[in-house]
Amino acid sequence: MNKKIAVFADVQNIYYTTRQAYGKQFNYRKLWQKIAAQGDIVCACACAYAYAIDRGDNQQQKFQEVLKYVGFDVKLKPFIQRSDGTAKGDWDVGITIDVMEVAPSVDTIILLTGDGDFAILLDKVKDVYQVTTEAYGVPKLTAKALIDSCTVFNPIDGDLLLG
Repeated sequence: MNKKIAVFADVQNIYYTTRQAYGKQFNYRKLWQKIAAQGDIVCACACAYAYAIDRGDNQQQKFQEVLKYVGFDVKLKPFIQRSDGTAKGDWDVGITIDVMEVAPSVDTIILLTGDGDFAILLDKVKDVYQVTTEAYGVPKLTAKALIDSCTVFNPIDGDLLLG
């Protein structure tokens, strides 16, 4: 019997950390192949979720179409520019709610992010639902708390990068 796996991708975090660390983009197709080899990517109404900010530009929309083609259900929030020049576009609460909703029905939760705020979430779903938790992140830009909280930490490196 294959493991049931749910995948949650913090697209903004992965984009900026892979670009900062390697000057390259993340290869979502390669990731999908790697995870699919471990079991069935399933959850309540989609196989996997990718959380992104919608700026409305063509290049970003093409990328979102690629994510959908790979198998992700793309969830978008509008880009908000504040009057002081700062921007807002954070999916932490949305990701957390979706993980908590799906955790009772899967064997493994996979989170793509380097954000240490998710350490508490991974600890909680491991304790309450006895699921395996995995995180994918750029090693030098991933919070130690996140690495320590997951069952398995998968470093994003050469084989998961484009170009």
